[in-house]
Amino acid sequence: MSNLGNQLAIAEQQDIALAIRTLLATPLLTERTAPAEFDLVRRRKQPVAQWFDYHCGWRLIVEPRFGYARLVKIRSTHDHTRPARRLRSNRLPFDRRRYVLLCVAAAELLSGPATTIGMLAERIKQATAADPVLEPFDTARHSERMAYVDALRLLESFGALEAVDGTTDSYVESRDAKVLYRVDTTLLLRLLSAPNGPSQLATEPEDIGHRWDDLLSSLSRETRYGDGVSPTSGVQRNLWLRHSICRELFDEPVVYREALSDEQRAYLSSITGRQIIAKAAEQAGFVLEERTEGYLLVDPDSLATDRRFPDDSSTANVAALLLLEPLVAAEHGLAAEQLRAETARALARFPKWAKTYQGDDGAARLANDALEVLTAFRLAEHRDDHVRAFPAAVRYTVAEVRTNRETS
Repeated sequence: MSNLGNQLAIAEQQDIALAIRTLLATPLLTERTAPAEFDLVRRRKQPVAQWFDYHCGWRLIVEPRFGYARLVKIRSTHDHTRPARRLRSNRLPFDRRRYVLLCVAAAELLSGPATTIGMLAERIKQATAADPVLEPFDTARHSERMAYVDALRLLESFGALEAVDGTTDSYVESRDAKVLYRVDTTLLLRLLSAPNGPSQLATEPEDIGHRWDDLLSSLSRETRYGDGVSPTSGVQRNLWLRHSICRELFDEPVVYREALSDEQRAYLSSITGRQIIAKAAEQAGFVLEERTEGYLLVDPDSLATDRRFPDDSSTANVAALLLLEPLVAAEHGLAAEQLRAETARALARFPKWAKTYQGDDGAARLANDALEVLTAFRLAEHRDDHVRAFPAAVRYTVAEVRTNRETS
């Protein structure tokens, strides 16, 4: 191969790796909000789609005419650490009411390519009033308008909704605000990432609470691996092993051996399994770290995640880093009350820090928020009011460094 051919091949490999990591962090790309990233995925669609399909069993949909790329991630386990978040400075997670309004709004928006914020609110009022289970939507209440706006702003961030006249936030202060929207109904249909639609479950409303875990499993059940519960052939079992392991590796901060099944551990110990994982990491531009406790993928460019740790972008992230030191030092972990006491001491030591937590219940709230960060990054486990550090937490503790002069 000529020198030019080598350069072109290297450039293509770099593009593919960049596109893969970009989609891992942002599974929904739109040409309007991320033109450069969308163009990269569009140009390298075929090899990128093949990589995701082979290693993770995830489908990549690229629609150049409509200007979006959607990586359809499917997980067999349910992850509560990645909630939808309010697009405000506090980045608080969605509560139940906001999720309800988000779903109802998305359903009502499918009726046409344009609407106004008032017309949509009226349709949501009618829909919730007609449903015996849902609380009616009351636009006279400020809290309801705030929740409604949070749901719409999330849809705007996805590119499914675009304000062409007026601003969505104006509705918080007045329900008479005028906002005109353009609706991308095609993209709305792509937002749900599940092989089975909720309408197929046919469950009575009063039974949902009792069958919640089973219903979530039914949404993500994939018959490609057999009967949808467990693989029924050797080929299906190998396919499930490859996909389930790669989904964990490429979608989680760290994967511990103790969390894997015996079959998954055996697959990773085999020559074939090790080669597949190593090649997948290399093609995506990751550095694979293998330890006695498990596996971790390092992205040298920090592109493949929507959240980082360590990171001083929030008070909770800083508090999480501070709590790691005593947590790792405790061989058997600490009680949650002990971590709250550690947090209280940090707040007292730095009275000008974390001002929103400087109050009677501030230490408890900050400790809880910090624990959410640690559990989300799989650095700690919080169970039965007891917290223990996972092995990867040691990476972030303070180490004593001795110079040659000190040791001589």
